[in-house]
Amino acid sequence: MMGTNVMNKSKAEPKRSGLVDIVFSWSLADVRNKHLYKDKVNQIPMTFSSTDHYMKSFISPLVEETHADLFSKMEMLSRAPTCEVLSVETSKHHKPPKDLFYKISLKRMRDASSCDEGSYEPEFGDLIALTDVRPKCTHDLNRSKHNYLVALVQRKDDSDKLTVLASKAIVFDAYEKRDKYKNKNTFLAVFLTNLNTNLRIWKALNSELEGGNMNIIKRVLQTDSIANCSRCFSQESKSAAISCASNAISSFELDDSQKSAILSCVGARECRHQNTVKLISGPPGTGKTKTVASLLFALMRTKCRTLTCAPTNVAVLEVAQWLVGIVKNALGNSTYGFGDIVLFGNGERMKIDDYEDLFDVFLDYRVSVLASCFAPMSGWKNCVESMICLLEDPQALYHSYVEKEKGKDGEDDSAKDEEDKSFGNDNEDDINDKKKIWRKAIVQTVKDNKNKIKNTNKNENMKKQNQEEPSQRKAYSTTFEQFVMKRYKFIENNLIFFLTNLYTHLPTTLVSLEVVKKMIRVLDLLKSIGTLLHTSVAATEDLKDTLDGIKGVGSKSERSMKLRSAKEECLHLLKSLRDTLSVPNTTEYFQIQNFCLQNACLIFCTVSSSAKLHAEGMTPVELLVVDEAAMLKECESTIPLQLSGLRHAILIGDDRQLPAMVQSEICKKAEFGRSLFERLVLLGHEKHLLKIQYRMDPSISLFPNNEFYGSMISDGPNVKDKTYKKRFLKGKMYGSYSFINVTDGEESFNERRSLKNIVEMAVVVEIVSSLFKECMTSKQKVRVGCLSPYKAQVFALQEKLGKTYSADANSDFSVNVRSVDGFQGGEEDVIIISTVRSNGSGTLGFLPDRQRTNVALTRAKHCLWILGNGAMLTQSNSVWKKLVVDAKARDCFYEAKDDKNLAQAVASALDVELNQRDALLKSVPVSRPADLSGGRKTTLSNTNLRLLESRTASLSLKDDPGPSTSRNHAKCKKSSEAKPVGKKNSQSDAAAEMAEQYLDSWDHPKGRKSCHK
Repeated sequence: MMGTNVMNKSKAEPKRSGLVDIVFSWSLADVRNKHLYKDKVNQIPMTFSSTDHYMKSFISPLVEETHADLFSKMEMLSRAPTCEVLSVETSKHHKPPKDLFYKISLKRMRDASSCDEGSYEPEFGDLIALTDVRPKCTHDLNRSKHNYLVALVQRKDDSDKLTVLASKAIVFDAYEKRDKYKNKNTFLAVFLTNLNTNLRIWKALNSELEGGNMNIIKRVLQTDSIANCSRCFSQESKSAAISCASNAISSFELDDSQKSAILSCVGARECRHQNTVKLISGPPGTGKTKTVASLLFALMRTKCRTLTCAPTNVAVLEVAQWLVGIVKNALGNSTYGFGDIVLFGNGERMKIDDYEDLFDVFLDYRVSVLASCFAPMSGWKNCVESMICLLEDPQALYHSYVEKEKGKDGEDDSAKDEEDKSFGNDNEDDINDKKKIWRKAIVQTVKDNKNKIKNTNKNENMKKQNQEEPSQRKAYSTTFEQFVMKRYKFIENNLIFFLTNLYTHLPTTLVSLEVVKKMIRVLDLLKSIGTLLHTSVAATEDLKDTLDGIKGVGSKSERSMKLRSAKEECLHLLKSLRDTLSVPNTTEYFQIQNFCLQNACLIFCTVSSSAKLHAEGMTPVELLVVDEAAMLKECESTIPLQLSGLRHAILIGDDRQLPAMVQSEICKKAEFGRSLFERLVLLGHEKHLLKIQYRMDPSISLFPNNEFYGSMISDGPNVKDKTYKKRFLKGKMYGSYSFINVTDGEESFNERRSLKNIVEMAVVVEIVSSLFKECMTSKQKVRVGCLSPYKAQVFALQEKLGKTYSADANSDFSVNVRSVDGFQGGEEDVIIISTVRSNGSGTLGFLPDRQRTNVALTRAKHCLWILGNGAMLTQSNSVWKKLVVDAKARDCFYEAKDDKNLAQAVASALDVELNQRDALLKSVPVSRPADLSGGRKTTLSNTNLRLLESRTASLSLKDDPGPSTSRNHAKCKKSSEAKPVGKKNSQSDAAAEMAEQYLDSWDHPKGRKSCHK
């Protein structure tokens, strides 16, 4: 029944990857060479001549992207997490000179109170540097005894030992001897990056995955890959599956475009003649997740084994939550059927503790629960036998109990006492509380890699029992009535736990609806019997006779008859369940895990984690659903596309929003970040468009709909309703849609070369403050989102707002500050966008990126307020010029200075910036340009001083924001713009840029600290 142990890593021999060999071959100089693969990465084509051509096209870009990621991490090496290595020993798989496998023991870091800042616990796939120097820069990695020694974490054992594959031989003895004479850590593991996803992609591209099903990949290489099968198309509308699906989703309140997309996918699945790939395009707010969940529910009804995955854990969890909610509602809040759904992944990374409604489908939790149910000595079968014995012959059990009591004569009785105390006097609320506590306890044991729940009170009770006198323990002997009631309550509560979890977590193929009805009937009978027993004891009736049902007259006889009838029916059902319900006879973690995965109908995981389903003995997957498919690199999608048995794929996304993140500029030019979804759309393949948006006020959706979707999206009836329009602040400026013109601010670089705008930040802070005051007065619950394309602005806003306002979405007033990229898929009541850019050259950098702009403009539900320098944004022929022109045409363009509070916030921000510059002028010594290369970093050249004076003059505004001040400001600003700083092709330009960075570093405490250093 259990099948092959497909996911048992503990017995698997570690294996090398070609990508690991490449990474290990890089010297430190290679890692720091940004152009190492400049001439080795070719443009990824739109069409391919063969599957081999297709796979190989991604290999060089993958290597370069891996290199770029490592290069990026090296830039932040001083802040890299570290942990202490206590011992190193060779593994049984150690085979020099190539397979250098070691087991290393680390100082345990789980106790947060004993952890140093930056410490960490290595995980599978981590690339770590092993060194005797805590690195402050990349050069420190060559100061170690073994220059640039790196290792890949292959496995983590329960004993806190790691199996690692090292790039060079590790000689730990030398460090160990030195440690005896030096009281400090001499050998460290430093986190560099995680290679897990890239290693899985490498295996997929090199056809190293188990199964190697190429049917779908061959299909996506064909120009008609999404065309309907001519033999099935005429019968599609008559398909029984489509009719079944239509009935299944009839109560979900789907619009026509959503229904059409779902039924088209279900119809394609019925095709037996060819493999198909369907595209569903879900613009912002069009109910994409609801559509996906509804589709999955329809597929679940037809028992179609389906894998649903997405690029991120957040996206996977969102779809799983929707599906679980739909299933609960369809089943009347019953949990029968959840056994057909499995969500798996790293619980800590997923933050599964925050998703209590997903516990019942989360694989690790399920395995722990089923291990308790399957246990031969303490599981459900033993519990059923105990209840049968108690109901059939309670006197025999009591006699045995009394004999044991007599025979103990002072022996330890804590186990029995613990059993009695555990469940003896619980009411229904207590039972529910215990189940919640048990659930949390199991989740905790999963984190600690334990399979059994520890009883924290055991030692305390044993100690208490040992302190009692023998006469006291003898006095504990109970009457027959007390024994039956306590024993019954204990077994009943265990049966409630076991039976409920069996029909919740077992797949429906193993536990039929008829069996579940018997289980539920048993639970009802147990409750009824418990009530009758309690009544009998309370009436001081002879419980022996009552259980036997042979004595009693009048009311006693009636009560006895009810008890006897309930007892006989319960015994019959318990014996039937014992004889007919077959479950795996194992408590071994990996066997139960495989059992759950092999029998599930719907499986949820990230695209990368789907590699775990490529295992010998795994039940084939028929259909693949990829959510957020437009955010997925095409090469990564080859992991699930090669699953054994896969016949059809459905890709859901929006190619007009952000694509996958790519580190390497070389890879960006080669289109490495392009998704399969986008490539197929560019080739002209049909996509089902979800056409009604339910998120944005119509005044917010108007511009993005016209600009990005050709006016094909309609506003839903909910957003057109008058009650949807909300006003949180007084004044026309704070309507549903506004562009607020902020002209006095200037963009500047922070120490990490990211841009920020202090004046725009002050305006955001003032608006949020006003919102908070107004909402507290009106008692409105409001969620605010503050977005910016630039990390420096996001960080500065987080510093300002995070100390004052809660980020918890459940609070009455929440403020969520993120980058635009980090907000894709999110929404808030009010969105405030800070565009940041304000310079004399009209340069916008990556701000005009249409996909990023689309994301930023479509997050708001009720109010969208955009801050920016309107004059500068219109200088470039970009989407932002169109936005400003549109805002003016719609009378949605406002001047920040026209609002008294905003004008004061701008003036205060300019004063602060001016004071910082004045202080800097007085404290910075002057040197000639020649000193710049060899002198201290704190010296400024004449060029820098001219720049500094120019910038200071441009910020010299008084409290009175009158016309003369504005003219002076404009004049000074024009003067400063005559000396551009952005280029690095001369020494003076480089010096000017360094001065700007130096000035900017004073705007943040951490920057100030680094300047003093």
